[in-house]
Amino acid sequence: MTTASTGSVPALKPVEPRRRAANPKGRTVIVCALLAAAVALVLYKGLLSSLNYFDTVDQALDHRAQIGTSSIRLEGVVVPGSVHSTSTGASFTLSGPDGRTVQVVNVGSPPELFQADIPVVVIGSFTTATSILFDSNQILVKHSASYIAQNPGRVKAPNGSTR
Repeated sequence: MTTASTGSVPALKPVEPRRRAANPKGRTVIVCALLAAAVALVLYKGLLSSLNYFDTVDQALDHRAQIGTSSIRLEGVVVPGSVHSTSTGASFTLSGPDGRTVQVVNVGSPPELFQADIPVVVIGSFTTATSILFDSNQILVKHSASYIAQNPGRVKAPNGSTR
């Protein structure tokens, strides 16, 4: 008798699928490497954006063509006798350690501690890539007015004056 006449199907042996070699250590290493890279990227971006560098007057003048008219922080000492009030703020001259100077035109009210012969940082840009005229929109000094009010006579400028 044949199987075709009885209508039965011969029994087939089940075939097991091929097993892939499991490598949990390899997966763990890849996951850890990806996590470490993500954490490093977040730290790098966070720290980079929180740092605020400034150029001294001399450094800015040395690479003024590279700076162009992009916004920077510029540090220098306010030249005595150069501070003048304007209708929009103040104009003054900053000098660097080598004696070179930059003319600053600031828009906005200068801080209360702003005076001649003190170091300041101004935020702004050169008017052109070859100019010594610097347009500023903010002046930063060492202490706030509340510090002066709470501690009169403690802040001494290089010129010897106290506030």
